[in-house]
Amino acid sequence: MLDAEEKLHTVTITINGVRRTVSVEPRKLLVHLIRDDLDLTGTHIGCDTSQCGACTVDIDGAAVKSCTVLAVMADGSSITTIEGLAPAGGALHPIQVAFHEHHALQCGFCTPGMIMTIRELLKQNPNPSEREIRHGLSGNICRCTGYHNIVRAVESLAAGAQRHD
Repeated sequence: MLDAEEKLHTVTITINGVRRTVSVEPRKLLVHLIRDDLDLTGTHIGCDTSQCGACTVDIDGAAVKSCTVLAVMADGSSITTIEGLAPAGGALHPIQVAFHEHHALQCGFCTPGMIMTIRELLKQNPNPSEREIRHGLSGNICRCTGYHNIVRAVESLAAGAQRHD
């Protein structure tokens, strides 16, 4: 709830290719703007303390935990969420295909954040070693798979030299 002195701030972002303007409280986190105001619920809230990575999105080309960013800080940014990787009804993104093919998910809660993190990892290093993959995923927590199949999915992408944008 806003104090009498606080006022809403107008924030304009381009999210998944669509320009959106919303009014937000100054303390609203980007993850809440994405989920609650824009109804893009593929971005998950896991811990609210930046420990789990479930809320990771792409902001201006970088994987960022959206629970660490105030919505007003994202004003003018271009954001891609998990929903923006593949067109509705279209083919899955190559990372999503690799997750499916290598059984790299179980409950799926961490999957959007993992995929967004992997996307940046592969942009920076298209052919990472297993150690580099594990290090790149160190800010993301999965409670189901033990990471083995997630690492195998990423290795398959590196070996196949597929585009991951």
